[in-house]
Amino acid sequence: MPMKPNETMTYLAERVREILGRDPRVTEKHMFGGLTFLLDGHILVGTKKDGRILLSVGRQNNDAALSRPGATPMVHNNRSMTGFVWVEADAIEDDDDLRDWVQTAYDWVANLPAADPKAKAKTAPAKTAKAATGVAAGKAASGRRVAKQAARPSARSAARSRRAPA
Repeated sequence: MPMKPNETMTYLAERVREILGRDPRVTEKHMFGGLTFLLDGHILVGTKKDGRILLSVGRQNNDAALSRPGATPMVHNNRSMTGFVWVEADAIEDDDDLRDWVQTAYDWVANLPAADPKAKAKTAPAKTAKAATGVAAGKAASGRRVAKQAARPSARSAARSRRAPA
């Protein structure tokens, strides 16, 4: 089901678009329950319905970003995602504050190599130990069957061996 933006998120996204300008490397994608701006395929800024933004600041800049007013770590599945921070809505009410945060993220992400869309293609799931054991056991059993068949002559080969040489 597509995400439905609200007025807060729509307004915030417009403010971010104005800051980013018409950079052709910037794309938009619905992620994390909001609208996310990507730069060369990397997360740059994400907007949320509650007015917060998600920023990619890089591992090196994480502590400095978290020391700024309104910043909190991004936590996903009870794990802190170092290099990403949430910024509360009241900390970006002022256009200059929002511009500074977006510029911080832009400076980091612009130095990353462009994301390779082929590298994110889905791969076959890894085999579990049980499945791998089953496959190995099947191959071993198959090998034993082949060995048994080779050890016992077929009816056709037995008939040939009884023929008198020509």
